[in-house]
Amino acid sequence: MLEPRSQGRDVPGEILSHISPGHSDNINFFGVINVDVEAELAKLDTAGWRPPRAAQLRELGLMP
Repeated sequence: MLEPRSQGRDVPGEILSHISPGHSDNINFFGVINVDVEAELAKLDTAGWRPPRAAQLRELGLMP
């Protein structure tokens, strides 16, 4: 990510090494999170808990 330097900015290498050109598809730059509340509530069991994930079930030895 050399764009700041190509724009004439003096950016120390120590700072530039922490800037990643990685993907940003999962980052919301607008500060708004849209959640389908009804769909999330439908995932809860009768006690109001979410079911364990498959990885958690494997850790507990409840799933191969």
